[in-house]
Amino acid sequence: MATFNAALTASAPSKAKVWTGRVMAGIVILFMLMDSIFKFIVNEEVIKGTVELGFSQHHLPILGTLGLLSIVLYIIPRTEVIGAILLTGYWGGAIATHVRLDNPLFTHILFPVYLGIFAWGALLIKNERLRSVIFGKE
Repeated sequence: MATFNAALTASAPSKAKVWTGRVMAGIVILFMLMDSIFKFIVNEEVIKGTVELGFSQHHLPILGTLGLLSIVLYIIPRTEVIGAILLTGYWGGAIATHVRLDNPLFTHILFPVYLGIFAWGALLIKNERLRSVIFGKE
């Protein structure tokens, strides 16, 4: 029994790691929820921003649904990796859009990269199995 408890505590992440992962994931979740919900609330500012990016107003519900579906999958522990993969693809499209428009590098083009680092970083901090798959046995 002592061996089992020692193994269990050895693999459990520290409280600092757990909270760091939660904060990182929380930032991603809040941003994506806000982004997705605003795509369903049609107002002049959202439409203007969408048109500036080269999309039409009728694209808003599609983008909102894709973002919302991805973040919901990211929130659910059993599907968090699938959610992170879908979010990564979503952010890849955002990066391509900003590159095509010659937007500023650090504020526009790399912003989705920052979100990706937070999303995947949170998963890697919290999920030992995922770390093992990506980096090999620890």
